[in-house]
Amino acid sequence: MELRVEGITFRYPSGVLALSDVSLTVEPGESVAIVGENGAGKTTLARHLNGLLRPETGAVWVGDWDTRQRSVASLSHRVGYVFQNPDDQLFARSVRDEVAFGPRNLGRTREEAESDVRSALARCGLQDAADRHPYDLQASERKFVAVAATLAMRTPVVILDEPTTGLDADGVERLGALVEGLKKEARTVLTITHDLDFGADHFDRVIVMSRGHVLADGPTREVLHKASLLQEAHIRPPQLIALALALGLPSSPLTVPEFVDDYGRASASHRRES
Repeated sequence: MELRVEGITFRYPSGVLALSDVSLTVEPGESVAIVGENGAGKTTLARHLNGLLRPETGAVWVGDWDTRQRSVASLSHRVGYVFQNPDDQLFARSVRDEVAFGPRNLGRTREEAESDVRSALARCGLQDAADRHPYDLQASERKFVAVAATLAMRTPVVILDEPTTGLDADGVERLGALVEGLKKEARTVLTITHDLDFGADHFDRVIVMSRGHVLADGPTREVLHKASLLQEAHIRPPQLIALALALGLPSSPLTVPEFVDDYGRASASHRRES
């Protein structure tokens, strides 16, 4: 399902201009990381995609739907949104009921909803917590409850707002596996993140924002190699790319094997020249 943002501008009641003439298109099945410093407009942009915010000027399209003409409830059929703080969206008395709320309200049959719940709980490793109250779980596990509640809705678009915040290394790995699974299902996945290592590992496209504008938009490897651009946006490149830049390597390694290969080739070339 294509997402299309056409020249949108948005100003908060306080007078802060959060977005200024932003345009972009996300094709069906793309994985996109939106990065930038605090206040860059990342979350404001994402919340236009599910109707939580409406543009002052311009338009946002989710498939053939103009979000200005659709309620948040109807847009939830197409766009699933996981908030940065899971406590902003959890309300049920059990994990199972929390995850079941979306499918039930989308009009699924009881059997369909139960199947969706079982699948989402299994994918997030929450089977044993199904009958527990969400607030009896640690904050990191509550984040996975929020993710499971979104997955159970089977929306073609999934948005993850700062998903790695508060997660340890194991949690980040679990989350990465979920993202890879969504990509294999050809779902559109967007993340708002300060964790560029996570973005580089799992997202094929990066949009860099600053002060309500899009500074760059392109393939992850290409965008994250532009040190001056990232500096302008007040963000640091992923660790491997930062190391490659510090060593003067011309490449943009996104994985450890890539870095080892690139460094080996550069070292061999230097020895030949010497």
